[in-house]
Amino acid sequence: MAAAAAARCKLGKRLVYDSSTNKFKFNFSRFSSTMPSSQFQSVGFIGLGNMGSRMAHNLIKAGFILNVLDKNYGVMNTFSDLGATIKQTPFQVAQSSDVVLTMLPSSSHVINVYTGPNGLLHGGHLKTRLFIDSSTIDPQTSIKLSAAVATSTLKEKYDNWVNPVMLDAPVSGGVLAAEAGTLTFMVGGSEDAYLAAKPIFLSMGKNTIHCGGSGTGSAAKICNNLAMAVSMLGVSEALALGQSLGISASTLTKIFNSSSARCWSSDTYNPVPGVMEGVPSSREYVGGFSTKLMAKDLNLAAASAAEVGHECPLTSKAQAIYTDLCKEGHETEDFSCVFRHYYSGKDEQ
Repeated sequence: MAAAAAARCKLGKRLVYDSSTNKFKFNFSRFSSTMPSSQFQSVGFIGLGNMGSRMAHNLIKAGFILNVLDKNYGVMNTFSDLGATIKQTPFQVAQSSDVVLTMLPSSSHVINVYTGPNGLLHGGHLKTRLFIDSSTIDPQTSIKLSAAVATSTLKEKYDNWVNPVMLDAPVSGGVLAAEAGTLTFMVGGSEDAYLAAKPIFLSMGKNTIHCGGSGTGSAAKICNNLAMAVSMLGVSEALALGQSLGISASTLTKIFNSSSARCWSSDTYNPVPGVMEGVPSSREYVGGFSTKLMAKDLNLAAASAAEVGHECPLTSKAQAIYTDLCKEGHETEDFSCVFRHYYSGKDEQ
């Protein structure tokens, strides 16, 4: 029995955080090579940054055949060592994959990868049946790209797939959840396509939520990150005020976490250095979700609110605070650094 179990496993690598160097590295581990229960076998993955690299690695562990593309050749070579095939253009990825996932920094990057020269939709006659964009972008871009995908045709017909389909499926959970395979996917688009893609999502996460039609996944992510930013500001403001009034951050955190103020920013991602281990505040705000990305997401929220004529005063204030932090040189630090740099909060002794 042990020999049979060994035959189903192979040596792999796992990305882990090394606190001594403040960097992520590969460690060796063993994982199952059993093919997932999915109608898709080959998966293209474009964007192997902090999030995408971990998501793609979990797909390999789940048994999918991966085609990868990133501007960082070192990362691509690492994935080549893990068995993935390196491609040179988005079009090459699409020509070799049943499904293509993108995890990119901004709307402009996503548009270029889909519709630029040698983009995913080049020629309009595609092998790829399903496109999944997990980038955090504005809902209108997701809707427009979904329409562009739907006007393309398939080289081969598969069951009920008449045309290729796109899902907007941004994630929540950050780098640690991407590493652990416990992300939450917020998915917009066809419910049939969502159900077909579920084995892929569950290879990278533990929660999948169908939000509605095209663009609703992107809208959900913007709203989630808006709430996260405002929550972090509220917790940081209260903890800094408590320090000024003579209450330690540890004591006030205990009170928050056993009363009505309890939230993710207090009990899971506390912004005060010295209160909680294993979070960015415990390592000089290195790693995590950068201030620059939070400012970008708040810009998306503000633009979306303006587009529909919705008043969002807290969005505007949070946007201004995080934009100023970036201008002051803190753009690469985790967004919880607002406690130290905006509220002048003190480290816990």
